[in-house]
This record gives sequence, C-alpha cells and structure tokens, in this order.
Amino acid sequence: MDVSSYVLLSHEQALRRRLDVAANNMANTDTVGFRRERPVFREYVERSQQAVIRDARNTSFVLDFGAVHDTTPGPFQATGNPLDVMIQGPGYLTVRTPSGTAYTRAGFVKISADRQLTSAAGYPILDDRGEPISVPQGEEARVTITGDGTVMGANGAIGRLGLTAFANEAGVTPRGDGVMTGTGGRVLAPSEVTLKTGGVEGSNVEPIVETTSLIDILRSYQVSQQMSQSLDDMRRDAIQRLGRLG
Repeated sequence: MDVSSYVLLSHEQALRRRLDVAANNMANTDTVGFRRERPVFREYVERSQQAVIRDARNTSFVLDFGAVHDTTPGPFQATGNPLDVMIQGPGYLTVRTPSGTAYTRAGFVKISADRQLTSAAGYPILDDRGEPISVPQGEEARVTITGDGTVMGANGAIGRLGLTAFANEAGVTPRGDGVMTGTGGRVLAPSEVTLKTGGVEGSNVEPIVETTSLIDILRSYQVSQQMSQSLDDMRRDAIQRLGRLG
C-alpha cells in the first residue's frame, strides 16, 4: 500500500469518527441535560527527504483526539416539579452511584422513601461536602431549592446541592446511563451557582445541524471512495504498461 492509500485511510477513519459522534448526537436529541459532542482532530505531518518530488516530502495524516462537549446551554423545559432544576452556566450535579461518584446535568430531583434527595435514576444527590442530603421527617412537602443551590426545609437550610465544574470538558466522559465520569473537578461556591427551578435543561442538539453534518460526511466518504478507485485505476494502468514494455 502506497502513501496515498494511507492518507485516504486516515481520512476515512476520521469520517467514521465524525459519523459516530453525529449519530450519537441525533440519538440524544430528546435526552435531558445532554450536550452535543464535537470530534477533535489534529494534523500529523510526516517528513521524508527521500521523495523525488519536493511537494511529496511532507505527508499529512489525520489523528483522532477524541471529542469535547459543546457547552451551549439547552432550552428550559418546564416540568411542574418545583424541585427540578436547570443549571444555568457551568457545572454538574454530583451523584453517588454503585460504582462511585458521577455527574449529570439532568436536573430531575426527587425525595426518596428514606427522605434523601435523589436523581431520576435513584442516585443520591450529594451536597457541597460530598454527602447525601437528607430531608427532616414530615417536611417532604415543604422542601424548596434556591437559585444558589441551597435546599430549604420548613425550619431553614438543610443543605446545598454540590455542583462540580471541570476546567477541561474533554475529561468528562458519558457513562451511558444518564451520568458522566470525570476527574479534576471542583465544587462551585454559592456565588458561582445559578439554578432555575421548576424545570430541567433540554438537549442542546439541533437536529438540522446534525442532519447536515451526516450529509456532509456521506458526500466526503463518496469522494474518498472515488479517489481510492482512481488510484487503483492508475496502478492497474501502470502495471499493464510495464507488462507491455517487458
């Protein structure tokens, strides 16, 4: 396989990555708290002094550097539940799962049978100290959440939602069950938190944008296949000519 074929293969692998990301975005158009992903690529230039033609001494390949989240906020979706929250700005609700601490922007908040604040999946929501938030007995119907994440009961504050922000969103990885994992996060101070209650954040995926991206990927792949076929034709013609000379 010559260099041109390797370059085309590199390009098609990048297209496959784009396709996977776009398809996943489309599948989560209606997923609460979902943030669309964008693939990240880098150019790798291989330099060779052995090429006869000067312009052929530098060969560019595509390297896959993963994907990052688009931090554009999604639309507010009213739910009628006064405990549900939409995070306006950076940060994730911190939850405790059987496999460890995880994070989510799906702001569904419920009170469990044992009077703890939980996510829609039943995971305990942690406070700013990393502990579950318990509601005093008999106050379940009087719990409210303020704009800075403070959880208020009938007799005052009973805790504050622990929102965790990450300097590098590329390190936040979807786990597949509505939550994410990440490292290097920090708990936001009350002054850094802005919540809107009574609803949740919808997905920020725009179906038209993703559909356009899918069409562009298809056309790019078709062009790559045509170029590959042209290279095969050139090789076949060269072999036939060499055969006749022999």
